[in-house]
Amino acid sequence: MTILRTDGITMRFGGVVAVNNLQIEINEHEIVALIGPNGAGKTTAFNMITGVYTPTSGNVIYTDAAGNDVQITGKKPSAIAKLGIARTFQNIRLFKELSVYENVMIAKHLHLKSDFMSAALHLPHYNAEQRQAEAEVEELLKKVNLWDLREEKAFSLPYGQQRHLEIVRALATKPKLLLLDEPAAGMNPKETDELTEFISQIRDEYNLTIFMIEHHMDLVMGISDRIYVLDFGQTIASGTPLEIQNNERVIAAYLGVEEDA
Repeated sequence: MTILRTDGITMRFGGVVAVNNLQIEINEHEIVALIGPNGAGKTTAFNMITGVYTPTSGNVIYTDAAGNDVQITGKKPSAIAKLGIARTFQNIRLFKELSVYENVMIAKHLHLKSDFMSAALHLPHYNAEQRQAEAEVEELLKKVNLWDLREEKAFSLPYGQQRHLEIVRALATKPKLLLLDEPAAGMNPKETDELTEFISQIRDEYNLTIFMIEHHMDLVMGISDRIYVLDFGQTIASGTPLEIQNNERVIAAYLGVEEDA
């Protein structure tokens, strides 16, 4: 079943076309990668899907938990997140002075139904929701081996664990679709290998669909079910990792340059 599709989305900034007529389909439980040289339009595509930008033309269609097709074009990022789409960013956006536990608990509040007054007065239904959230955060942190670090400040974690924490914080919103924006950026080979295993683990553990931007070809080719390739805002190829590796246009545009160029 298709969980997300883009119907010819285009993004113009003045006279510059950053992404042109992007057609993507992502099926449930897939790991799909979007690759291309720097400036190809990958992050712009993510920004259109997650509500940071409203496409100049075209639509983004998401299949919600009830199986209904929902047009999310132009919706606010918070509304899109509540539908079940979570995102991380290339530049880590943790609350660095807060603990590991607090970072994840903040994300849980996205789905709390109690209003400010209920929280301020500690009304029974708020207290019940809070206890449930606390139990879910504990379970999540234990599953991803961060429970023992729950009281550590986010900034004190090694870089690779900060990346994991950002992904875990996104998981706390209970997404169906997780968008990862260059999750391996800045990682050494060992950290990248650990991340590859972690992404596979959470996909299976939480029945996720994952859509990612990534420059590290070993990660992309080793974990993706399908890949789309952008160059100057245009889709130049799509297919399995093997098909992409043997595509001459892709080799010329992207795979023929240094991996982190």
